[in-house]
Amino acid sequence: MRAFPLGFLAGLGHPPFDLWFVSLLSFAAVFVLLAQTPQWRRALALGMAFGSGYFAMSLHWIVEPFFVDPLRHGWMAPFAIVFISVGLSLFWGAGFALARWLGPRGRAVALTLTGAEILRAYVLTGFPWAMPSYVLLDRLAGQGASFVGPHGMNLAFFLVAVALAAGFKRKRGWPLAGAAAALVFALGWPLPKADAPAVSEPRPVVRLIQPNAPQHQKWDPAYSGLFFERMVRYTSEGAVRPDLIVWPETAVPVLLNYAEETLQIIARAAKGTPVVLGINRFEGTRIYNAAILLDGTGQVRARYDKHHLVPFGEYIPLGDLLSQIGITGMASQYGEGFSPGPGPALMDLGDLGKALLLICYEAVFPQDVTGAPERPDFLLHLTNDAWFGNFSGPFQHLAQARMRAVENGLPVLRAANTGVSAVIDPQGRVLASLALNTEGALDVTLPQAGAPTFYSQTGDLPLALGLIGLLLTVAWRRRRRNALTPD
Repeated sequence: MRAFPLGFLAGLGHPPFDLWFVSLLSFAAVFVLLAQTPQWRRALALGMAFGSGYFAMSLHWIVEPFFVDPLRHGWMAPFAIVFISVGLSLFWGAGFALARWLGPRGRAVALTLTGAEILRAYVLTGFPWAMPSYVLLDRLAGQGASFVGPHGMNLAFFLVAVALAAGFKRKRGWPLAGAAAALVFALGWPLPKADAPAVSEPRPVVRLIQPNAPQHQKWDPAYSGLFFERMVRYTSEGAVRPDLIVWPETAVPVLLNYAEETLQIIARAAKGTPVVLGINRFEGTRIYNAAILLDGTGQVRARYDKHHLVPFGEYIPLGDLLSQIGITGMASQYGEGFSPGPGPALMDLGDLGKALLLICYEAVFPQDVTGAPERPDFLLHLTNDAWFGNFSGPFQHLAQARMRAVENGLPVLRAANTGVSAVIDPQGRVLASLALNTEGALDVTLPQAGAPTFYSQTGDLPLALGLIGLLLTVAWRRRRRNALTPD
């Protein structure tokens, strides 16, 4: 079937390939096929085939976590890639089928596919990784996410692909295709590089620590002490002391409950500078993936528990039942999986302002940022991308953190275990970074936050309601059209 390879090509729009125009043309091509599909059932199969190819390409890194401990989890890897690519393709298949049902040529596909992506972001805790609009991140058009969010940019992306398809499939459609091509040219205009910001007063300096601990060695007693000493050394070095030091997710190799001596070592190395670091903790029978603020005396002044956990990674749905046959969360070191925290929360960092903590997977979700109790001064992303391999996963995760910056007009500070640690400005541009699979420390100036964006104040609800209204209108017109058609 032609749709699967087209979907595979569409996935090349994401890192590390970043072939955004290939992705756009692939969507246009499959929309041509949709217009030639006579039944909604075939449209369903078309959308699923295209989606399976797209997600197999863009999410092929999903097998990497299973080979960290291959004897325990390696057998799951082929099932994981098939399950996730076919499972996610159901959303697109439903979008294609509904578009075909609403009209003989499937012209509503931009609306239905946008709706399918919104559902993908929310249903069963959501998994909006590799949304099509992310391919526009390095384009000037990608800044539109500050107004309409990533789903609104999905709609714009699909509408351009529909216009291209309409031009290509008509005998005299070249004027339309030419207009669409001009729009594509405008869509693809590169995002200007960041200039040195003009500030009237000195900005805080933050040190990001990247220990480069491979996941298969991270918890190994033969190596964990080495990685901890490495982070302590980078914390203490430097002629100028930063205003804040940040360690990545699960940086400390002991539980918070038993870490008093360990925290004192960190505080002495920090020489009075507060430290935000990732650490696991337990409370009763529950384990939490947490981040804490450590003051200059080694006391914990604030704590955040990750609330948006990775299904089948940090916890297993119906885990009590599945644990009986040996299926447990891969990320858990001390039990059957992690428990979620209460929700998005801000951490008061004094003169630096208030930071919204995002631990690893939470940066994937736009709603986890817009759902914060108040607007933060910046986003602080602690992550361990060693789970995601060395090819595409870490770079795609970085891209999503950058999109959160654009959507909210906020800078992002990102400390990653194996990389990519980075400082990101409110336009989503990487100002400085540490390369993947390298160790080091990066002293960065915290960028100034931008003005609140329209999307940060509205979220996805206006677009979702607008889509529902438009789809109901199209459905009403279909019913009216059928009623006027003689038998």
